[in-house]
Amino acid sequence: MVIIKLENIGLRYGVGPEVLRDVSLSLEEGAFHFLTGPSGAGKSSLLKLMYLAHRPTRGLISLFGNDIATIDRHKLPALRREVGVVFQEFRLLDHLSTFDNVALPMRVANIHEKDIKKHVTELLAWVGLKNHMDARPSTLSGGQQQRVALARAVIKRPRLLLADEPTGNVDDKLAVRLLHLMEELNKLGTTIVMATHNEGLVRQFGHPRICIDGGRVEQMGPLRPARKAAVRMEGKVT
Repeated sequence: MVIIKLENIGLRYGVGPEVLRDVSLSLEEGAFHFLTGPSGAGKSSLLKLMYLAHRPTRGLISLFGNDIATIDRHKLPALRREVGVVFQEFRLLDHLSTFDNVALPMRVANIHEKDIKKHVTELLAWVGLKNHMDARPSTLSGGQQQRVALARAVIKRPRLLLADEPTGNVDDKLAVRLLHLMEELNKLGTTIVMATHNEGLVRQFGHPRICIDGGRVEQMGPLRPARKAAVRMEGKVT
């Protein structure tokens, strides 16, 4: 099944030039892709299109088989709940503890508190925050906040996880640990797209890549043989 499909996408902000141009690609269910490219290439913009934060200036987007241009607006919130997002700016709620920030998606879904306590506690221990469950975001380091944001994004095992530089504020050892966490989630069926500048991680884990430069998808493929299905390009990208 194709999880998300983009056809001839163009995106511009205001009256400026297009930041994404003629992008066409499909992501298969259960795939894991790195999204790479220089700063300003359009990685964050592409992710924003994928989680429906922006509408394209032109072209079509399909998410979980639904044409975003024609779908009933009332169905969009349910689609978005199937997508986990790790933002560069974290977007943690300052008045909530680490535990409550991570538990929030489960509470919105009316999951029983006993199950919430079990799963949140286990996940926070896994990402090394067991001793910070009661801490407010303002008392945490940037790397700790990043781990809280990742835990919140994956706690409900989303169908699609979009991560914008999730290892940008952690050391190499923890970055590898977080990648293993995402791989475990991927093995359970979550499709993952992770933007990163860390070529070492890209090479070490060897998943296929979506490479963007100047708003165009220029190259795909792993730095070593991929273990997952590759991105399918549709049409010519120049």
